[in-house]
Amino acid sequence: MASFSAQDVSALRKATGAGILDCKRALEATNGDVEAAKRWLREQGLVSAGKRSERENADGAIAVVLTGGEPAVGAVVELRSETDFVAKSSEFVALAEKLAAAYASDADTGIDGLAEAVDQLKITLKENIEVGRRERFEAASGAALGSYVHNQAGRGTIGVLVELAGGTPDLAHDVAVHVAFTNPQYLSPADVPEEKVAAERETIEAMARNEGKPEAAMEKIVEGRLKAFFKELCLLEQPYVRDEKKTVAQYVGDATVTRFVRVAIGG
Repeated sequence: MASFSAQDVSALRKATGAGILDCKRALEATNGDVEAAKRWLREQGLVSAGKRSERENADGAIAVVLTGGEPAVGAVVELRSETDFVAKSSEFVALAEKLAAAYASDADTGIDGLAEAVDQLKITLKENIEVGRRERFEAASGAALGSYVHNQAGRGTIGVLVELAGGTPDLAHDVAVHVAFTNPQYLSPADVPEEKVAAERETIEAMARNEGKPEAAMEKIVEGRLKAFFKELCLLEQPYVRDEKKTVAQYVGDATVTRFVRVAIGG
């Protein structure tokens, strides 16, 4: 058996852009000779396959996994592809779901353990396929996790995780559905960067003056429009999608949304 290390495989992959499995085959075929392995990959036409990594992969699929137990763990993983045709294939969707389960179970180690599977699918489907954004929540003591995945044409396109203190998984799920459709950028006004608020305040003041608003009413006008700004950006300030008479903060009542994440294809 040829003698080579994982570092040799990694170095060959970096040098050629070929997949892990092909790099292993090349080293096996050349008894661990790295330079000979490079030639072998070129001869097999596999180096050019590595150029797929330069192609834009703005499509893909989102998978979400929420485990039971104590503590509950939630994971959302984006698997990227170049086209929706590939993203909707059963092999692609299955791998996305497997990646999410592995990430929930073993975090980055779980993702790394499926690197060969990702490379193999890249070869099989002939597209630039790679793991994109991934997020993992481990519920704090006494907190509930909720999740939601928005499916389109057989694959997930938006995945959400929500952690809720003092609430139930069903309530956290309701908030996750809201997040999927409204795409808030922050949890509360306190989380919006000061420079962003200052810039918005300046813009609002300039607009109000251009509209001829009286100077005496300027502060009240600015504060009113800032509230609308926060309502658009901040989850807790948004009208709840299923009952717009209530904000999300009012809808959850005594519970507290402690964090959320939204991952969308191409987002």
